[in-house]
Amino acid sequence: MTVTTPDFPHDVAAVHEATEQLLVSVSKLDDAAVGEPSLLPGWTRGHVLAHLARNADALVNLLTWARTDVPTPMYASAEARNADIERDADRPLAAHLEDLRESAARFAAAADALPRARRAFEVEMRNGVVERADRLPLRRLAEVELHHVDLGVGHTLDQLSPGFVDSELAFLATVKFAGHAGLPALELRTEDGRSWRTGAATTGAGTGDAPVVVTGSARDLVGWLTGRGDGAGLDSHGSVLPVVPPL
Repeated sequence: MTVTTPDFPHDVAAVHEATEQLLVSVSKLDDAAVGEPSLLPGWTRGHVLAHLARNADALVNLLTWARTDVPTPMYASAEARNADIERDADRPLAAHLEDLRESAARFAAAADALPRARRAFEVEMRNGVVERADRLPLRRLAEVELHHVDLGVGHTLDQLSPGFVDSELAFLATVKFAGHAGLPALELRTEDGRSWRTGAATTGAGTGDAPVVVTGSARDLVGWLTGRGDGAGLDSHGSVLPVVPPL
């Protein structure tokens, strides 16, 4: 099993680079395009952009919590989170761009202010998920990279950075879907020889159950596991490719 160890300064820099690429793509849109459907059902591009800005601020809250030891939730409530996205979705392109830049700067400043000694501090994300502060940049990187794809502006899975693909695949296998009852026991294998066990807990000796083996590129595995790809490039070795629960 391969596990990605966070490299906080590197991961913060990767967030900055991915955000700059996102801003280049978004700056080529116009107000009409912002209001068009994204690749996420029920969301326009404006919804995606509003979510990205508010997610940056939500992660600032968690970085502040880690720095100060004062509990600061990501969002006031699920209802407030959704209302903020709806409120901001229909803004003109210029407002979205300004918000994305300013919220990204706040995230970078909060990351820079977090002392090394506080990076192992644990905070609570949405839905009760507990995360270490030093993994929050990787969480932000996933938001920026995957939602860049969701905008439907020509940024595809093939353009995801290799470093992100590797870290996200390890996260999905070892954290997100580890022990997940909505997936059968899986053994994920990449073409370069790496492998992970994930999904429902593998059953004990003598039960006769074996994990479904799924082989392919790291990029295709990430696309399938995140709902951004149909798994057409994967080999499930005679088994039906399982349906992955929504993230």
